Amino acid sequence: MRTASITRNTHETSIEVELNLDGTGKYDNQTGVGFFDHMLDQLSRHSLIDMTIRAKGDYHIDDHHTVEDTGIAIGQALVKALGDKKGINRYGHFALAMDDTQVRAALDLSGRSFLVWNCPFTAEKIGTFDTELVREFFQALSLHGGITLHIDLVHGVNSHHIAEAAFKAVAKALRMAVETDPRMANSLPSTKGAL
Repeated sequence: MRTASITRNTHETSIEVELNLDGTGKYDNQTGVGFFDHMLDQLSRHSLIDMTIRAKGDYHIDDHHTVEDTGIAIGQALVKALGDKKGINRYGHFALAMDDTQVRAALDLSGRSFLVWNCPFTAEKIGTFDTELVREFFQALSLHGGITLHIDLVHGVNSHHIAEAAFKAVAKALRMAVETDPRMANSLPSTKGAL
């Protein structure tokens, strides 16, 4: 089983993440940030990566540190669960439609962190959640997961739909990338011999 547990404690947050890459999309995510939990649930369900996340943060300041640090911990857990990366597809992509919105995600589990973010929101907040934190989450995930990640809004009006489509598109791309290819079971998907 490709599983990992990460605990990350700072003066700002306390985060615990458990992942199973070969799961069924079961989730139990409690970060204290309601909309963010909803997005993490989507990430788990549509990637088929089982996730249990517990986070406590300095909510009296805002949700920024909790969202960013959760992205850091998930990225670290992905690296740990992937191990030597032998046999994985490595690449994933998905174009996801949700009502008025379409978001495209493409990623490479290359070990080289890079985020291309072309996903503007039409509102600054979704309820009490700052929409700019969606980018912060994916930046942290990309950086600490060693992921080259491109997220593009094709079109969309409703900010809730834009955020949710982004998480779902990344989830579907991630599912594709972490799955194993039986024809490459003992090989790295690279001509360099390293990822």
